Amino acid sequence: MRRALAQAKKAADRGEVPVGAVVVKDGAIVGRGWNRPILKKDPTAHAEVVALRAAARRLGNYRLTGCDLYVTLEPCPMCLGAIVCARIKRIIFGASDPKSGAVRSVMQFPFQKLNSRPDIVAGVLADDCARLLRSFFGSRR
Repeated sequence: MRRALAQAKKAADRGEVPVGAVVVKDGAIVGRGWNRPILKKDPTAHAEVVALRAAARRLGNYRLTGCDLYVTLEPCPMCLGAIVCARIKRIIFGASDPKSGAVRSVMQFPFQKLNSRPDIVAGVLADDCARLLRSFFGSRR
């Protein structure tokens, strides 16, 4: 999660909402991402999607079976859809997202109805992840 936080700080440094993600396979990072929809002028350029794309390129396959995704903020519905399509084994997230979280906060995604069901680990370094978000938004008010 600390590597995902480092990605989130890159986003914050560039004026993007500080969310970071890393994809890990067999203990090695195979994809990294930080939020960049403003910079890329791309509404899909969330940290999770950027990290999934990088991992798919590196592994040569859109199916990321056996991979874990670490992300500093609970994924939104769009990102969760991409995560499920990629067949991520486990989602590990930091802070909950009470406004658009699709895993447990706003939605409770019906994983039991899918062929691919990622394990969920919530709250990893949640305080650090939430603090970075609060600091970012606090400086803009």
